[in-house]
Amino acid sequence: MDNMTFGKYIPGNSLIHRLDPRLKIIVLLVFLISVFFDAGFLGYGILGCFVLVCALLSQIKLSHILKAIKPMLFMMLFLMFFNVLLMHTGEVLFTIGSIPIYSGALLQTAYIFIRLVLIITLTTIMTSTTKPLDLTLAIENLLGPLKAFHFPVHELAMMISIALRFIPDLLDEAKRIMKAQASRGADFNEGSFMEKIRSIVSLIIPLFISAFQRAEDLANAMESRNYNPEATRTRYKTLSWNIIDTFSLLVSMIVSCGVIIMSFVL
Repeated sequence: MDNMTFGKYIPGNSLIHRLDPRLKIIVLLVFLISVFFDAGFLGYGILGCFVLVCALLSQIKLSHILKAIKPMLFMMLFLMFFNVLLMHTGEVLFTIGSIPIYSGALLQTAYIFIRLVLIITLTTIMTSTTKPLDLTLAIENLLGPLKAFHFPVHELAMMISIALRFIPDLLDEAKRIMKAQASRGADFNEGSFMEKIRSIVSLIIPLFISAFQRAEDLANAMESRNYNPEATRTRYKTLSWNIIDTFSLLVSMIVSCGVIIMSFVL
């Protein structure tokens, strides 16, 4: 649980911290689009340099980013394993028993690994340098035009904000429950498969009960304060777009569009 860092805001005063949260969301969305275009290793190298610059400017420690990637390694290896076995494109490089391994499969597997690492890294940078409240304001502001179609923009932004806010709390609660169960003899690392299943169940059930209790307490607190999502309200904090935000957006668009164009040219 100590390796889970997604959703945890790290206070700081770096350039990335000071950028408008609307810019960060737009850049992330544009980056997600460009990263799925096949621009070869040159294109992914450019995107990798862009993410590296963002990481350096954010002053986020490398260990923090690695902790965000580590929990996803199993899923990444799982996808890569089946991708290598099931794809039959390119030339046969070698065989494992009676299973041929193709060059195209290895190439696409490498692309999948690079894409996932880049996406997780940039997403971690955004959540680590942006307060959950600022993300809520940014999402609600970006989705503002949908209010004309009676789309529940405020409700959606509030749910996303609450979900991001409760991720670190639930992780801390899971660590507390694991320590309590370990003191009672539960072992989450050793034992047979069924013993591990029982240990996990002893963790999941109290965690679900705690999550529902937190949700009920939050609902009661909001109701006692007469919270009404449809009411007209003012903002304690307003977002401001500066010159540096415009410049950052232009740089991000140039990099992303350049990679997309490369995918059609190369």
